[in-house]
Amino acid sequence: MADLDNSGREAEEYDEINSIRATEPECETGERAATVPRGLRSSIHDQRKKLVLHVDLNSTILVSDAVTGEGAVATLDYYLTTVTWGKMDRHGKWEWLSDSPSLLPPCKDAVSYHSQFGRIHGFTTGVGGRFRKFLDEHLQLLRWPEGIKANKELSLKGEDGRLYHWILPSFFQLLKDLVQEGREFAIVFRTFGNDLPRVLKAVHRALNEGAHPLFPDLPDLKLSVNTAPGKIRCSAKGITVKRTEDHLTSRGGERSLYQFFSSMQGLGGFKDDYEWWSVNSFSILGGKPMWVDPFDQQVQHIFIDDNIRQNDEDTVVHPKVFLDPEGSEARTACTSELYDIALVQNDLLQAIADPKYFTQRVHICLENYERNLQQGTG
Repeated sequence: MADLDNSGREAEEYDEINSIRATEPECETGERAATVPRGLRSSIHDQRKKLVLHVDLNSTILVSDAVTGEGAVATLDYYLTTVTWGKMDRHGKWEWLSDSPSLLPPCKDAVSYHSQFGRIHGFTTGVGGRFRKFLDEHLQLLRWPEGIKANKELSLKGEDGRLYHWILPSFFQLLKDLVQEGREFAIVFRTFGNDLPRVLKAVHRALNEGAHPLFPDLPDLKLSVNTAPGKIRCSAKGITVKRTEDHLTSRGGERSLYQFFSSMQGLGGFKDDYEWWSVNSFSILGGKPMWVDPFDQQVQHIFIDDNIRQNDEDTVVHPKVFLDPEGSEARTACTSELYDIALVQNDLLQAIADPKYFTQRVHICLENYERNLQQGTG
């Protein structure tokens, strides 16, 4: 992608991962970005361009985690440790550098509380007490509508006994907005966790039976849901994608995987390879793979995940940019190169507070992607 600089903008193969790490070269800067040929253009106003949105689950559209057993209160409390900042002073004592949560550090030497101390419980009732008001405020916003009966698939009882939305309303609002805009799109859920089958079932009910009390008209959108969860497995030998009758591998080139995801319709999902990410020290090279083709005027891919970070040693998506039209060779792109272009670091607090949050982030990516293509043709 032409100069992807984004300054100023907001079992089979699987078994091998236990002994072999990724051998791809380190991520580079935008200097080797794929050249976009003169005359190649897209338009954010061209509704014919298809969007493929890869959407994480936990702490992105869900405020809970089946793996850890945490509900809304504990999940949101933990999330706050990842977006509050400080540093160790010269006496070895933690010093706060922020009074409010933010995705990005307030200064160069700031680190998140989670980065410094790891996962802790009861953050806002202890050392993070200054941030308790943010927890309480967003839990209130997350409450299931008063007087509406609990829904076993769409609501969740929190640790405090209160009912909360299980899937954020802003996600369903995104679906409505994209349909209203006349866009062709697909949603691909991408998760390391165990919530995918339940999410697919819940979304299917909401979209086909009008089961959501805030969005009873969702069946009017006419969106299909593939309720069969797929799997993505990675190893030093390549990437394998499986879902029911589909079975693809990157060993003959990665273009076929890009075409597979680009051809998706409706909503579906895949469980990504957490072990591969772990083996690769939770770096970009072990992350969830996503392919970007800057030469493709028909399809644009965007990945939304709370663990996307502009530190390639600690980020969750492995973006691969094709070097040539219809070619199979792709390079690893730095997160910063595609930040707010094809990669969205989810702000869970905003996703709870703002019904239009996801729609706005998608629009920002569309605008920034368009700008980069135009720069490449100049």
